[in-house]
Parts: sequence; structure tokens; C-alpha cells
Amino acid sequence: MLWVADRRDFTSCQTSAKLPSQFISQGRIEQQSHTAMHLKLTIAYDGTRFGGWQIQPNADTVQERIEGALAEIAKEKIRLHGSGRTDAGVHALGQVAHFDAPDHLTMNPFNWVPALNSKLPPEIRIMECEEVPDEFHARFSARSKTYIYRLCLSPILPPFLSKRAWHLPRQLNPVDLGKALSFYQGSHDFRAFAANRGNETEETDYVREITRADFEQIDEGYLITFTGNGFLYKMVRLLTGGAVQAAQGYLRQDDLYDLVNSPTGKKSPLCAPPDGLTLLSVEY
Repeated sequence: MLWVADRRDFTSCQTSAKLPSQFISQGRIEQQSHTAMHLKLTIAYDGTRFGGWQIQPNADTVQERIEGALAEIAKEKIRLHGSGRTDAGVHALGQVAHFDAPDHLTMNPFNWVPALNSKLPPEIRIMECEEVPDEFHARFSARSKTYIYRLCLSPILPPFLSKRAWHLPRQLNPVDLGKALSFYQGSHDFRAFAANRGNETEETDYVREITRADFEQIDEGYLITFTGNGFLYKMVRLLTGGAVQAAQGYLRQDDLYDLVNSPTGKKSPLCAPPDGLTLLSVEY
């Protein structure tokens, strides 16, 4: 915003105070313009009722809800850029997105949190807001992501785990589960663990590096953790499905190893349901 006035407009002011010379240039007074803030959001959501993160036709999505809240506050449309998509039914504890606040809004980052949360459904919460350098991009600046996947092995699924865990009343072998997950670590061509979007070409890059793929025992079952420099479409669910099939004896360990190390066009035999999957964090 630039505010100017002619020098003679001040001759009639009822004051003898003199304006600092640095503010007077060629008969005009200049006020430094406000620079728009580049803001990073950390977002948590229960994905059960939403059609995923990304805006799409005929679906209620998390991105659309947050952009709607931004528009209510700013009185104009604001584009929100996420670190990546999550499927319908997938949850998040640490999704990250960024946006540019309009010039006319001078609200500090801290106050954006309650302002946005007051306009969002209870299933979506802004956990943090901070100002970041202009070059920061929620997607392209990300160095790695961590997902967790919950397996419930109880004979009966507790109601509070409904839509929060994959119910597997048929027990699996934890030794075989650990062995299967170990195959994923390292840099591999993961085309066998990528669902087709329909826009693949011969140049599509399926190579990703997984730095962590392991599990721990928790109440009612196991919690699997995946960390990597990127994930393909439905990759975590296909990795989980393959490991569970191997741990239950439906898939030979050698066949799973070949899917990872010698991809031939075959796909992981099972895509785990979205219920147990949560985006835990994005690292920069």
C-alpha cells in the first residue's frame, strides 16, 4: 500500500512539528508498503468423512474446507498448496500446506490458528502457523514424509478403533512381518506398489528411497512406520498389504522380494484399506 499527499496539504495542520526529511521526496510523503506474509500451516484431520485432501469435483475435501475458511477471513480466494495428497478416509497428524496472506491482512501467524479453526469442522484442525521464507514450498521443499499404519489383531474391533485401524482377526507372524518390511528399505523401483492414475508414461519415475520400514507392538496389535523421500499413489497401502499378506502366509517372502527388486509389471497383491493410515509428519 502506497499513501501519498502533496506537501502543501500539511501547511494548514495545527502543529509546528516538522516531518523527517527522509519521508519527504519530491513534494510527496511515502509510506513503506506492507509485504504479504508467506505462511506455513501444520494440519491434523480425521479423514473418515472426506474425499481426500485435494479439491476434486463432487467431493468434500480437506483442502476445499481450508480454502473456504481462508476466503471467509480474507474476503477473497486464497490458494492453498499442500505437501501432497491423501486418499479418501486417510488421516493426518502433520499434513503441511502453505499460502500467501493478502497484503491488506496484517494478522500475525499465531492468530491465524484460532481464526481458521473457528471456521472449520471439528474433524479438521490447524495445529500451527508460522511465517516462512518466500522460497518455501510445502511440496517441493519437503525432504521426507513419515506415515504410520495401525493393525488391530483383536478378535473384536473396539468401537473407538473403527475407521482408525485395519481389523485383522486372523493372526499374523511378527517375524515374517518384520522380514517383509525389511525388503522395502533402501532405494528401489516401486512400480509394483503404485496404483495407476492413468497418466503414466515411459518417463514416469518410480524410484523412491525408504529410510524406515518397521513395526512395534501396541495395544490391540501393531503400528507400522514408513519414512521415505516420497511416496507414489497408494504406495503405503500397497506396501502394507504386501507385508501383511506375507506375514499371514498368503504371499511367499521370495515373491514379495522380487516385487521390490525385480519389478516386471505385476502389482502388490493387496491394497490395505485407508482406515489405518495416518500421515504423521513432513520433514523439511
